[in-house]
Amino acid sequence: MSELQRLKGLLPPENQSWVFIEAAAAIDPPLITLEEIGRDEVEIQVDLEQWEYLAQDHRNLLFWHEVGRIQNDTIPRDGWEMAALAIGLGGAIGELWVQDGLLLLMALGLSGFAGYRLYLKNNSEKRLQDAISADERAIDLACRFGYSVPNAYKSLGGALKDLVEKSRKKKKRTFYEDRLEALRKSAERARAEMASQEGSKKSVTSENVYG
Repeated sequence: MSELQRLKGLLPPENQSWVFIEAAAAIDPPLITLEEIGRDEVEIQVDLEQWEYLAQDHRNLLFWHEVGRIQNDTIPRDGWEMAALAIGLGGAIGELWVQDGLLLLMALGLSGFAGYRLYLKNNSEKRLQDAISADERAIDLACRFGYSVPNAYKSLGGALKDLVEKSRKKKKRTFYEDRLEALRKSAERARAEMASQEGSKKSVTSENVYG
């Protein structure tokens, strides 16, 4: 079985008909990413050259993180915002000459909406929160596929630690470190919940997320 076929088998049933897994074809691609390829169709692209150096458990959790992004509807969309911003600003300038108040307001409204969407897309705090939410989904998916809660946290934590060590850019490394810290806190909450349910503290420990 090829790695792409194996990953296909890790898709939840509700995603199998419209989520596709392909080898990345771009020059110097990211390790794993998403692309919307059509109406109600999404492609998970994997750089197999980098991918094969990761432990299988780490691959699984990084893959489920991307599935989590799909389920949370945080898939990157086409960059229509820049085009809309340009059209809106161009229209606003044109309407200043002809002095049509209604069209000017419409052009300014389009520019404002496009600018707000660009702000959200490039806002680092929102990107981090979306990633943390997808990490939580990844833990849930791992448990659906037979992982214990401690092992799910340990595998995702180990994967994030790998990404921290391999990231050359400080901004990207900090992004993974922040996700790792959020995962540690989540593991602590899971440990407390499991301990209260089982009357024992022999469940997830915060150290487990580091592999």
